Amino acid sequence: MRVAGVDEAGRGPLAGPVVAAAVILDPSRPIAGLADSKALAPEVRARLAVEIREHALAWSVALASPAEIDTLNILQATLLTMRRALAGLQVAPDHVEIDGNRLPRLEGLVWAQAAPTPTVETVVRGDASRPAISAASILAKTLRDTLMEQLDTRHPGYGFAVHKGYPTAAHLAALRAQGISAVHRRSFGPVRLLAP
Repeated sequence: MRVAGVDEAGRGPLAGPVVAAAVILDPSRPIAGLADSKALAPEVRARLAVEIREHALAWSVALASPAEIDTLNILQATLLTMRRALAGLQVAPDHVEIDGNRLPRLEGLVWAQAAPTPTVETVVRGDASRPAISAASILAKTLRDTLMEQLDTRHPGYGFAVHKGYPTAAHLAALRAQGISAVHRRSFGPVRLLAP
């Protein structure tokens, strides 16, 4: 059975996109060491991300921009990003496992209209218990971390490469000192309070 795991990275930060990934692992090419991306050292995540992209039957990553997050709210932007990641799969899954307790809208996806229709379930903390979701967690986090490192060079002084946009004391101090950048989420409380 082809199982697509779906997870996101970046719901809590004050800046940058939210990223989601969908992965269908190949049972004949198992990948050792899959786990919740947050529990893995950065170098282990990076190595596993390469293995996942090389050995999975299919994988896809997608994002929602800070502007989309501000327009939709973070939950709806996350669900949209998950839908985009699923839409990018080049192989139709038989079953879909979504990390968390909310399902993205699946109507209209080409493979979702196939017969038989794929089954779908939500799995709370699935990134720590389901290999396909763990793989998706790793791809989403490694891509988002890379994007935040790139944003650090375009928007210096905020420390994006270090804290990845999360509301650390250093990030909040930089926000107060420098103001809001183009990649900050203006609907998030600490940013909204500084908006003119």
